[in-house]
Amino acid sequence: MDKTFNPQAIEQDCYADWESNGLFKASGEGEPYCILLPPPNVTGSLHMGHAFQHTIMDTLTRYHRMKGDNTLWQCGTDHAGIATQMVVERQLDAQGKSRHDLGREAFIEKVWDWKAESGGNITQQMRRLGTSPDWDREVFTMDENLSKAVTEVFVQLHKEGLIYRGKRLVNWDPVLHTAVSDLEVVNEEEAGHMWHMRYPLEDGSGELVVATTRPETMLGDTAVAVHPDDERYQGYIGKMIKLPLTGRLIPIIADDYVDQEFGTGCVKITPAHDFNDYDMGKRHDLEMINILTDDAKLNQEVPEAYRGLDRFEARERIVNDLDEKGILVKVEPHGLKVPRGDRSGAVIEPYLTDQWYVAVESLAKPAIDAVESGEIKFVPENWNKTYYQWMHNIQDWCISRQLWWGHRIPAWYDNEGNIYVGRDEASVRAENNLADDVQLAQDEDVLDTWFSSALWPFATMGWPDETPELDTFVPSSVLVTGFDIIFFWVARMIMMTKKFTGKIPFKEIYITGLIRDEQGDKMSKSKGNVLDPIDLIDGISLDALLEKRTGGMMQPQKAEKIAKRTRKQFPEGIASYGTDALRFTFAAMASTSRDINFDMGRVEGYRNFCNKIWNASRFVLMNTEDADTGKGASADSIELSMADQWIWARFYQTVGEFEQAISQYRFDIAAQALYEFTWNQFCDWYLELTKPILNAENSTEAQKRGTRHTLVNMLEQLMRLLHPVMPFITESIWQRVAPLTDCEMHDNASIMIQSFPAKPKQLDNTVLGDVEWLKKVIVGIRNIRGEMDISPNKPLSVILRNASEQDEQRFEAMSLYLTRMAKLDDVKVLAVNEKAPPSASAIVGDMEVLIPMAGLIDKDAELARIAKAMDKIEKDVLRTQGKLNNESFVSKAPAAVIEKEKAKLADASQQLHKLQEQEKTIRAL
Repeated sequence: MDKTFNPQAIEQDCYADWESNGLFKASGEGEPYCILLPPPNVTGSLHMGHAFQHTIMDTLTRYHRMKGDNTLWQCGTDHAGIATQMVVERQLDAQGKSRHDLGREAFIEKVWDWKAESGGNITQQMRRLGTSPDWDREVFTMDENLSKAVTEVFVQLHKEGLIYRGKRLVNWDPVLHTAVSDLEVVNEEEAGHMWHMRYPLEDGSGELVVATTRPETMLGDTAVAVHPDDERYQGYIGKMIKLPLTGRLIPIIADDYVDQEFGTGCVKITPAHDFNDYDMGKRHDLEMINILTDDAKLNQEVPEAYRGLDRFEARERIVNDLDEKGILVKVEPHGLKVPRGDRSGAVIEPYLTDQWYVAVESLAKPAIDAVESGEIKFVPENWNKTYYQWMHNIQDWCISRQLWWGHRIPAWYDNEGNIYVGRDEASVRAENNLADDVQLAQDEDVLDTWFSSALWPFATMGWPDETPELDTFVPSSVLVTGFDIIFFWVARMIMMTKKFTGKIPFKEIYITGLIRDEQGDKMSKSKGNVLDPIDLIDGISLDALLEKRTGGMMQPQKAEKIAKRTRKQFPEGIASYGTDALRFTFAAMASTSRDINFDMGRVEGYRNFCNKIWNASRFVLMNTEDADTGKGASADSIELSMADQWIWARFYQTVGEFEQAISQYRFDIAAQALYEFTWNQFCDWYLELTKPILNAENSTEAQKRGTRHTLVNMLEQLMRLLHPVMPFITESIWQRVAPLTDCEMHDNASIMIQSFPAKPKQLDNTVLGDVEWLKKVIVGIRNIRGEMDISPNKPLSVILRNASEQDEQRFEAMSLYLTRMAKLDDVKVLAVNEKAPPSASAIVGDMEVLIPMAGLIDKDAELARIAKAMDKIEKDVLRTQGKLNNESFVSKAPAAVIEKEKAKLADASQQLHKLQEQEKTIRAL
């Protein structure tokens, strides 16, 4: 093995071998275990959230594959309607063209060309992360078989009256000219204004003052509303009021929705341009007047002076006109949440249009029952409440989008406006007995991408055809996803799968937390705190990182702020940590928390963990590769030492802890169990405990063979245990160590298709207590050496006080380990009432381990050394206390700096206490 661990030297070749040998396929044997990959956008690239969730999914996949289950990780990508169309439209724009210049068919061809050339970026990045889905089954939501499923579902739902076309209010993007889902709308806090205006009563008896944040929409008002219990306006309810600038008469209505404390308590109602007003308009049968065009300009429904104006230009003119006419009462600053399209950045308009909808009430009930009955389980369970809250208040689902890229709606119109729905035009004509001369035009709209992804659990398995996969892998075992798409995707998959297969789509839903930066802020390009998982794997220079974070940024001040922050955090760029260290970091952070702050220090720590494993493996191989490891030997020719027996017992304990944690989706606990055993028990203690056996002249060949046998077989089994989380380093080491062991090797042998370590049905754990006792004795003696500044190589005499019979037996049985590892000269058991000489001591249970100090230390020199160290620390304590007691410092310093000073004070105080105890001990000698 190379002297140092170099992940770049092994990872990509290793992955290529796995994939080329078809090792990611379902075995066809054992219990079915299936995970569905939430399909990433074909335009996307791997971000930290993806890498986090994909690590969890791959850990589960590799674990169940090794457990002998018929394991399938079904993968694929989403066509991402708006995002993909925008990518190609930008390319055309750079050439001075638009999609309309090309026409629909030519534009769609361009999109397919782009997909073929650039659409596989994220799947290549997934490979870099070591993920092991069955790539041969990779699907795309626009593939022919998935498109067939989409059409079939639409046609069936329409036949049952569950899909309909209607005019309703939607989120409208005036730049992209399409309806968008709530998930594609970002509500941002922005500074705005509140305009107060006079609305005169028809009879001239008075006026009402209404307040609004969008004065341009007043031209579409069809009522003014007050609360029915508001005493100020009781006498106005039912009267007519004159709408300024138009002269149109509108009623004053009463509705419980009105907040008496907001503004003046009078609210203008514009049903065609506000979601709450729309609901009120339906309750009161109000007229719905749309005053905007598709690109958010004022239309023919408004007075001529405002027609054709952009909505914000119209706002200025309307406010000026209101002011000139004395109608404007006052303008106040007002903070408000502005909805913007996440793709275009445009302010979203509530807009009244004809769209296609799914009536979801009848679909929702079985989906609610599936969770309430426990057939589907959320992990953590508290997400049930979020699911129920949305499902019990679910609204009909707008599924049409005014785009060209996507699944075109299978509906046709004749010249009289009649609508025909079918699988294709030929079937529409046949089913409706339409003559050849009847002209039909297909609906221009496409379906919302969430519609096709709602069919993911069964469409990916071949539905509507009857397939073995449909029987075997529906329901799948677990869905790993984020809480932000419980409504948009998870709930809809449950509804659609229950409707069309009669089954649930998955048995469990593991909801992960959101990966944030070290300060707890959401990662975003605008904040300049985004981390690229591939950069953490390969490393990146500071210059390249700065270009990534600030390149193309329009605002120089913002770019410099981000650059300054980046230089401070990564003065030399980001080091190369390798995939295994990154994956282990994600696993170790996968707690039940909703938000997870990503700590770069932990990635570095787990890179050290990889180095530790690599170096331990080199030690094992150096002591076994050219020696007798007992491979194929009879049991009576192998003698296991106490240390050998102990490490096997601890290993199987760890296997149990790992499996229990995985079954509960506590990847953080599983990772901690792996780390603790591997670093502390195997690499540190066991390897050291093997040296007395391997190096002792009086060790028998059977004893040495037993230790070498344990070394290689334990390392091989440990690699299997670590493999689901750390696939690359374990494969590399396993290939070297497996030939020395008893494990079965065959062509294209890989650790990923070996069985997971199985815990023996019976295990003698008495050795655990013996070795834990040994470790405490050794640590106690080593601590005394350190505290008293005694050379680690100087042999020591030990006196045992209050030693039980078992303690004495253990000292005798473990004399080889104690002599070599604690460097003991002789051991004496103190008789009852016998006085011990001046000694330093360590406590092991009820027994005291005493080291007589006579001749070992210069008492005066040691006291002088300790006094000098205490003096330095006391000065540091006073300095730090002074800072923390300084009100000016505490009020101005960042919280992180104050916490650092507090930690420094606590550490110094602990060191001081330790030195004081040492001084007390030495003075007593």
